[in-house]
Amino acid sequence: MKRRSGQDPAITKNWRPATLAVRGGSARSEWGETSEALFLTSGYCYDRAEDAAARFAGDQQGMTYSRLQNPTVEMLEKRIALLEGAEACRATATGMAAMTAALLCQLSAGDHVVAGKALFGSCRWLTDTLLPKFGIETTTVEATDNDAWEAAVRPNTKVFFFETPANPTMDVADLEAICGIAKKHGIVSVVDNAFATPALQRPLEFGADVVAYSATKMMDGQGRVLAGAICGTEDFILNTLLPFHRNTGPTLSAFNAWVVLKGLETLDLRIRRQSENALKVAKFLEGRVAKVLYPGLESHPQYALAAKQMEMAGPIFSLYVGGGRKEAHGLLNGLELVDISNNIGDSRSLMTHPASTTHFGMAEEARLEVGITEDMLRLNVGLEDADDVIEDLDRALKSIGR
Repeated sequence: MKRRSGQDPAITKNWRPATLAVRGGSARSEWGETSEALFLTSGYCYDRAEDAAARFAGDQQGMTYSRLQNPTVEMLEKRIALLEGAEACRATATGMAAMTAALLCQLSAGDHVVAGKALFGSCRWLTDTLLPKFGIETTTVEATDNDAWEAAVRPNTKVFFFETPANPTMDVADLEAICGIAKKHGIVSVVDNAFATPALQRPLEFGADVVAYSATKMMDGQGRVLAGAICGTEDFILNTLLPFHRNTGPTLSAFNAWVVLKGLETLDLRIRRQSENALKVAKFLEGRVAKVLYPGLESHPQYALAAKQMEMAGPIFSLYVGGGRKEAHGLLNGLELVDISNNIGDSRSLMTHPASTTHFGMAEEARLEVGITEDMLRLNVGLEDADDVIEDLDRALKSIGR
């Protein structure tokens, strides 16, 4: 690599987030390319046998195998770490690979985890089904109840795990309070920050230890590839996470890393415009449906907390149509512009029925406990003209008599 200004701390420390999103972590080869190079290689060669031995022993810098290191993936990891304000980052093949690795790398049989009840469906599967299979106890609490976190602590509690805003209930957890409780008891706090991204919220600034992402969402932001990331201290990434990652292999491909690098260049622009659009659409819906759950609305129970923790409320929110699945599916089927899709973070407006898609794997009792009813819908507001999205929703609502 010839020019590494995007990786030079003396230079990047003066850059603001929008600049870091475009240039952070970049390193040019001898060809002087402007766009990050895409290194499609599984392995690497050595000038001498002694060099190979030295690299495997950790005595010589350099790459050995793309399950462990790849120049394109490394650029993405450095960029995300800079945006997050973290010492280090490790990229993964998917968001769920990131969540799984962030938990299992530090847990053993006999340990205890406290998790927020309102989590993405697959994350609840981790806490409710996978961890107990390996003798790891789990307790779920209302993430918005700070006292519940304190009360759930046991001598063997090792991790607090939660997301804010939560998917799809849009609960906003108090980062500073919950992470403070964790620190008091020597517990590691792991925060899923996929809905906000570091462009709108940086949990490490509120005391979080580990931040995990589905980079598939806003970081790529255009529905193209799967990716995940885990941020934390250099000690956690190298000494706790890396051995698990190295030997289990949830590796991000170089091509997907390159696509996410390109997505990050426009993250700040996209998420702010989409947040503006989401607020406008949410205000329209508030007078037409039973209830809207959006942290950017004053009607949201954690509106003030969201304003404290987040720069904007993001592009995603949920709503209760009123009625049941028939009315919710009817609204979805009446859409012409907004797509029916379980993805989020896309530049296109997307809508889904969580009870029958993203959270279908949760037990019905658990779904109802957190408020995922049959009339709930989740909406990702995209980059279209907000008035076109509103007109589409208005038409679909009229089709079901709303």
